[in-house]
Amino acid sequence: MQKQSNRLIRQKSPYLLQHAGNPVDWYPWGEDAFRKAREEDLPIFLSSGYSTCHWCHVMERESFENPETASFINTHFVPVKLDREENPDIDHLYMLFVQATTGRGGWPMSVWLTPDLKPFFGGSYFPPVERWGMPSFRSLLEVLARMWTYDRQRLLLSADSIMDQLIDLARPQSGENGEITDAHAERCFLELERSFDTEWGGFGGAPKFPRPALLSFLFSYADRTGNGKALEMALLTLKKMAYGGIHDQLGITGRGGGGFARYSTDRFWHVPHFEKMLYDNAQLAGVYLEAYQASGEPLFADTANDIFQYVLGDMTSSEGAFCSAEDADSPTPEGSGINREGAFYLWTEKEITSLLDPEEALLFMEAFGIMPEGNAPEDPHGEFTGMNILIRTVPDEALAERFKLPIKTIKKRLDIARTKLFDARLKRPRPALDDKILTAWNGLMISSLAKGSRLLGEKKLLEAAERAARFIISTLYEPTSGRIKRRYRDGEAALDGNAGDYACMIQGVLDLYQASFEPDWLRIALRLSETQIERFFDQQDGVFYSTAFDDKSVPLRLIEDNDSAEPSANSTSANNLLRLAAITGRSDLLAVALRTIRYFSHTLDEHPSSLPLMLVARNLSISLPALIIFAGNRDDPSMTRLVETANHNNKPELTMVYADETLEELQPEALAIARTHQGRPAAYLCAEGNCKPAVNDPDALTNMLSGLK
Repeated sequence: MQKQSNRLIRQKSPYLLQHAGNPVDWYPWGEDAFRKAREEDLPIFLSSGYSTCHWCHVMERESFENPETASFINTHFVPVKLDREENPDIDHLYMLFVQATTGRGGWPMSVWLTPDLKPFFGGSYFPPVERWGMPSFRSLLEVLARMWTYDRQRLLLSADSIMDQLIDLARPQSGENGEITDAHAERCFLELERSFDTEWGGFGGAPKFPRPALLSFLFSYADRTGNGKALEMALLTLKKMAYGGIHDQLGITGRGGGGFARYSTDRFWHVPHFEKMLYDNAQLAGVYLEAYQASGEPLFADTANDIFQYVLGDMTSSEGAFCSAEDADSPTPEGSGINREGAFYLWTEKEITSLLDPEEALLFMEAFGIMPEGNAPEDPHGEFTGMNILIRTVPDEALAERFKLPIKTIKKRLDIARTKLFDARLKRPRPALDDKILTAWNGLMISSLAKGSRLLGEKKLLEAAERAARFIISTLYEPTSGRIKRRYRDGEAALDGNAGDYACMIQGVLDLYQASFEPDWLRIALRLSETQIERFFDQQDGVFYSTAFDDKSVPLRLIEDNDSAEPSANSTSANNLLRLAAITGRSDLLAVALRTIRYFSHTLDEHPSSLPLMLVARNLSISLPALIIFAGNRDDPSMTRLVETANHNNKPELTMVYADETLEELQPEALAIARTHQGRPAAYLCAEGNCKPAVNDPDALTNMLSGLK
């Protein structure tokens, strides 16, 4: 019998569409649902998640597809589905409530609200029967429905009290903001050092998340202080991740595969939660590039390039923009019709030996930790029995010694074996792709691709970044107002961008300008920044709100104060504005950046590792700004050599511009050079209040840059 669709069938979100055939009478977040709750005097059941969420799928199968459970929900509640990736501000508000009342959070998020949107009970996943110390979902529904009928006053009082507390949390910090100092950065480093896993890298135990923002801080801190331990912590973490199961070891240049899963369920980076998110891969590509800059080790450049190959091969839309995620679950290869986590990525020993020649199989199994009984050290739900997750356990050098073969032969045989497994994997059912295009996440990816084009010398990375940026600007950006939308899918640009969309897209086009010197990217970065300040910056308190001042879709405007899975809009904006001020010489942009940094002094007093990218911004703000101004024919090969030299000797406080007299937004020194320079391409270094004489030779530029403090 064909399922009857509910209201979600008219939505564009892949997550909402996944639930469009549920017997639950879902509403999308909006006034229709709120009106029904008011008119029928019913509480709202808000379920928030995203399309690639494993436990969201589980709860849907167990509860939302159950006709009896659905009937009870429809009778006693107004059910509302929310895509947390499309509406992060709404999700964040109610997740604060869930975390404050339960001590933990996660998705699916389940929250019960009064008709005026005040929360009174919440949690995350609830099982269909009582287990793991959790009540059954059906029994919880019955208790809450009964309380709404017979003990409503207590629920309403609780909701009022909770909302008052959320309002207090959202209120700007009172009192004079202090300075953020070297002591804050040192305390952040010491906090990370205490939780650092000295054997496997990363911070804390299981589950273990990459947290690229922390690694960027460690690189910044090491560069500023010369602290070798900070550099070692970042490099070890990135090495262990690159060798682990969290990294898809079957990336093939020009074909796809590779990239990183969301997180590791153990401390060894071995057993991942297999979903792949664009924002993780974008940020990880950036920190692997930072690692390559700091160390010169090819592993880090190769891993960054592997991420780029994955995104360009598997996550790029026909328009050239970047899709949001790939699912953790996929149908099992044997065609049982059952979706299983990691099914696309897992291997039995028998499969490997049947696909590879005997010599290849022996070498591959040694290199990638293959065991007859499977190699997953932890398997709480019995999904990996007899299965192997590819992890790099033995390096090429050790394999060469063990098998008495040259390293070149080892590499060649492993590449052949990996290609054979990659081809076999292509025949398996793929995980579902969430193909919506989000401005913020595209901005992060554009930024890393642009940086990659500079550091790796790969023109195709710049071309991919520019193609994605052109799509975002032509489809989601309104140049007259300077406003940007958050989401594009299936021909529709929708949802007003939040502060993070502006911040990440500004970062992306700013890095595009640094990589290409095309003036339009700088002009767009400035226009977006001006609109972001106008719509999100509180001039009285000196901080960016996540939601625009006139956005009525969110019950409460919040201030992001954490660089967690995604960088906060405030940290990203502070860094953007400092860079734009250096390029343009605009004191108004510098003032906004400095006020934003100062605002978070109290937060960093209490939790120094909560805003690592704000500490990066603070480091940038106190460094003497240095500017390389290139002048002359941009197409001249000697100009290319000078730019490449600057890229490979780059420092955080160093900004590069091209002296273009048509770009009136440039700072005065650059414009003056543009109008007076003649002859061969040259580089001018402006630092410490003066500009040094031009150099035409890459070696001379290297010597000049090495003298920067």
